[in-house]
Amino acid sequence: MTQTLNFMVSGEAGQGVQSIGFLLAKALARYGYYVFSDQDYESRVRGGSNFFRVRASLTPVNAIKDKINILLAFSRQGIEQHHRGVAQTGFIIYDTETLGNLNVNDTVSIPAARLSKEATGDMQSANTVLLAAALCLLGYSPEDLLSLLQSYFRGEAAVNNVKAAQAGFQYVREHISIKMTTQLRKIGNKSRMLVHGNEALSLGAIAAGCKFMAAYPMTPITSIIEYLSGKAVELGMVVVPAEDEIAAINMVTGASYAGVRAMTATSGGGFCLMVEGLGLAAMTETPIVVVEGQRPGPAIGLPTRQEQGDLDFMLHAAHGEFPRVILTPSTAEECFWAAVKAFNLAEKYQLTVIIMTDHHLATSYSAVERFDLTRVEIDRGVLYSKNSGEYKRHQFTADGISPRAFPGKPGTLVVTDSDEHDEAGHLTEDPEIRSKMVNKRLGKMVALREEIRLPKLWGAEQPEIIVAGWGSTFGAIREAVTTLTETGVKIAHLHFSEIWPFPKDEVGDILQDCPKVMVAENNATGQLAKLIQRETCIHVNDHVLRYDGRPFTPAEIIAAVGQEVK
Repeated sequence: MTQTLNFMVSGEAGQGVQSIGFLLAKALARYGYYVFSDQDYESRVRGGSNFFRVRASLTPVNAIKDKINILLAFSRQGIEQHHRGVAQTGFIIYDTETLGNLNVNDTVSIPAARLSKEATGDMQSANTVLLAAALCLLGYSPEDLLSLLQSYFRGEAAVNNVKAAQAGFQYVREHISIKMTTQLRKIGNKSRMLVHGNEALSLGAIAAGCKFMAAYPMTPITSIIEYLSGKAVELGMVVVPAEDEIAAINMVTGASYAGVRAMTATSGGGFCLMVEGLGLAAMTETPIVVVEGQRPGPAIGLPTRQEQGDLDFMLHAAHGEFPRVILTPSTAEECFWAAVKAFNLAEKYQLTVIIMTDHHLATSYSAVERFDLTRVEIDRGVLYSKNSGEYKRHQFTADGISPRAFPGKPGTLVVTDSDEHDEAGHLTEDPEIRSKMVNKRLGKMVALREEIRLPKLWGAEQPEIIVAGWGSTFGAIREAVTTLTETGVKIAHLHFSEIWPFPKDEVGDILQDCPKVMVAENNATGQLAKLIQRETCIHVNDHVLRYDGRPFTPAEIIAAVGQEVK
């Protein structure tokens, strides 16, 4: 196998693009390859133009390449849109029964609909025939694909898909003489987990001991609700499909006040509704975790597309001033560990922790090593241990963190208020107490700054160019910087996976001696670039911005940097 092999499954909603794409990614992951895949789909149940890209590599990979080696096309529109992206040595595999003969070079035509009907009695498994044909051309074992299909499907669906796959393998062996230059082989005996960002984040929440979730479904976070709902009975969780986002955040605040680890998830539009509840959690110093999955806005925007347009919103959403933490994981692995850290920080500092993801990270699959659960530590913060005496929920302390008790604790009355309050939690308008309470809450930021992981700097030791990014742009930037480094460019990559409190002193030290600082992000206004400039007083020389609803590719970053190098 060459360094990477790039696939695309293209068709309309309802043609099984997502299922076949996932099975292809799973098949490659089972052979021990590193896999990264992303999805592009319209906001409709049927029709439209969708695709699922899969990249397999012998080394870790976190981005998609532009050129396609194999295009599995389920629709004529998919071929028209993507055939120019097929590499010179690549192929288009399609169903000649439904699409007819095409005027496109390098095609492998399979009578998939007919083969499916002959094998199963209907044409519903034609896409599985094409999947089997592609894998057969690459030397994939029929037995391994059949085993995968049997684990993915159930009942009659499993039987029919196995029959369709067998028909696809047999047809290629008997009728197709093309020999692919790349042949797949098992890489050792190690099979990796195939998870998307939302699944990894859900697993992290489970590992962290989350016992309550309330949320209203909204792309791209809906699969978090679905995943945790499916595990709720088994794990003793309560997952509530709230009537709206206002109810969701208030339910979560109530659950946390009662003593359980609780979270909600939403997108930017839903977070708009949550802001008042965010203030309630802040005033009562109740720890909550909020997952905010970005998508293009404003209003409904592009519900199933990519953007990083909410950073300013997450930093400043509030009336009044209070502390918060913002984590911006970059990979599926980081999603898992961000969830664990979020719950610990929320309870340790008794505040809101926001985990910012986006459509690209939330829905893209990666083949990852199994998460090491021995590394998971639970920190519930300072808990009140006495069983008698007056309890002060908001007691003034040196670090601003008051011992926390839960309602129902023997001999302890827990009082708090959404109005400003005194140490015991009772409403007050005393100006001196008000000032002390504001300072108490904001004072937590001092210790919080030590908890934030510094951005990673990778590349040349004395770079002439630094490309900075945050969240899901990681893979594209890292691969671009790697490629440019190999050509002799003195370049480095600075990436933020935890963004607030902002590590201004450390970032300033990194950037101050670099002649050229660029920031790549999926928004139109350069929100990270403005944050860097505001916090460090270091000017960002250039922006690499994409806000058309699609994620970056390494080639785009290389092209942008190349303009600066000349």
